[in-house]
Amino acid sequence: MSVDVQLRFDRQAITGFSRANREPDWFLEKRLAGFQAAAELPLPALEKMKIDKWNYNQFEPFQTCSPVSSVQELDEVVKAQIDLDNVRNLLVQKNASTQFYAVTDDLKQQGVIFAPLAVALEQHGELVKKYMLNVVPYDEHALTALHAAVINGGAFLYVPKNVEVSVPLQAVYEVAGDRALLCPHVIIVAEANSRVTYVDTFVSAEGKDMVTNSIVEVYVGSGAFVQVASVRSLSADVHDYSFRRATVDRDGKVEWILGEMNDGNTVANNTTLLKGTASTAETKTVAVGTGVQRQNLTSQVFHFGTYSESNILSKAVMTEEAFCILNGITKIEKGATKANGEQAENILMLSEKARGDANPILLIDEDDVKAGHAASVGRVSEESIYYLMSRGISREQAERLIILGFLDPVVAEIPIEEVKKKLRQALERKLG
Repeated sequence: MSVDVQLRFDRQAITGFSRANREPDWFLEKRLAGFQAAAELPLPALEKMKIDKWNYNQFEPFQTCSPVSSVQELDEVVKAQIDLDNVRNLLVQKNASTQFYAVTDDLKQQGVIFAPLAVALEQHGELVKKYMLNVVPYDEHALTALHAAVINGGAFLYVPKNVEVSVPLQAVYEVAGDRALLCPHVIIVAEANSRVTYVDTFVSAEGKDMVTNSIVEVYVGSGAFVQVASVRSLSADVHDYSFRRATVDRDGKVEWILGEMNDGNTVANNTTLLKGTASTAETKTVAVGTGVQRQNLTSQVFHFGTYSESNILSKAVMTEEAFCILNGITKIEKGATKANGEQAENILMLSEKARGDANPILLIDEDDVKAGHAASVGRVSEESIYYLMSRGISREQAERLIILGFLDPVVAEIPIEEVKKKLRQALERKLG
C-alpha cells in the first residue's frame, strides 16, 4: 500500500510531535521504524473475521487539548469514572494530551514511578528504553507497527523490589472528535516481591470515525503480583484495537480483569508468557455485544515454566445482530512439566440473529501436565426463567437476573468501586 496516499500523517508529522515532546532519539527511531513497517506488514489474521474494511489507519493522530488544574474541569464522561472526593493517584489523557495527573508523595518516597509516558521518557528515559516494545514487538503486524509510529500518550508504572502499593492506580483515556486517535502505550514493571494494581477505563465523547490502538506491556518479577483491570466503554463511532501482554517470572502472578463494553467493533488480544517456575496467570473477561457490533476477543497463555498455572474465564452476552468470537488458547511448551492450564468460554445469545463462537484451544507439547477446557454457546435457560417466574418475578426481570449473575464472576473482581459501579451501569445500558 502507499503510505503517502492512505495515511493522514507522514514522517514529518511524527518527527514534529516527537521533537515537541522532547522525546529521546531512540524513541523517534522506533516511531519511524514502525511507520516504515506499517506500509509493509499485513493486518493480523483473525479467524472468521475480516477487518480490512474497518477504520484502522484513517485518523488524525496528534490532536491535542489543554490541561486542566482540577478534576472538576474534566469532561463529564471522564468525571463519571472517578471518585471526585478522593483523587489520589490518577492520570487522565484525552486524544494526544495528558489533561490531568496526580501522584501522592508517599508513592514517590517508596521509589514508585507512576507518570505519563512523555514525562517518563524525559525523566527516566533509559529505564523506559529497557522495556519499551519488548514483550510486544512493533513489527508483529500492521496494527502494532502503526501503534509504534503514532503513540500519543500512555503511562509508565515502575514498582521497586519489595514495595507493595496498597491502593489501585488509575488512568482514564478519552477519545473525542472527528477522526481522532487515542493511542496510549502502558508499561508496568513490578520488581521482585512487589505488588501493584493498575486500573484503566476507556471512554469516548462525540466524534465520527474515531480509532483507539493501545498496547499494555507488563513485566512481573520474581514473587511479584500485578493486577490489571480495564473497562472499555467506547461508542459505536470508535474502532478499538488493544494488545496486552505480560511476562511472569518465578513465583510471580498476573491477574487480568477485562470488561469489553464497547458499542463499536473491537479486536482485543490478551497474552501471558509464564516464564518462571510456579508462575501464575488469571484472565477474566466479560463482554456484551449490541446492534451489528463485531468483537474478536482472544485470551492466551503460554507455559514455559515448570509448575506454572493458568486459568482463563471468558463470558459474553450477545443481543440483536451482534457477533462475538471468544478465543481461548493454552499452550504448554516442551519442558513445562507439572504445568496446569484451565479455561472456559461461555456465550449467551439473547436474540435469533445474535451469533457467538467460543473456541477453546489446548496445545500441549509436554506429557506430565494437567489441562482442561470448557465452552458453551446458547440461550438463556427456560427452566431457570420458569423457576424465577414461579417465585413471582416477571420474565423480563428473571432474564435480567440470570444474565447479570452469568457475568458477575468477572464484574465483582473490579478493584475500584467507582469503576465497578460504572461497569455494572454499562451492563444495564447495553442489556436494556
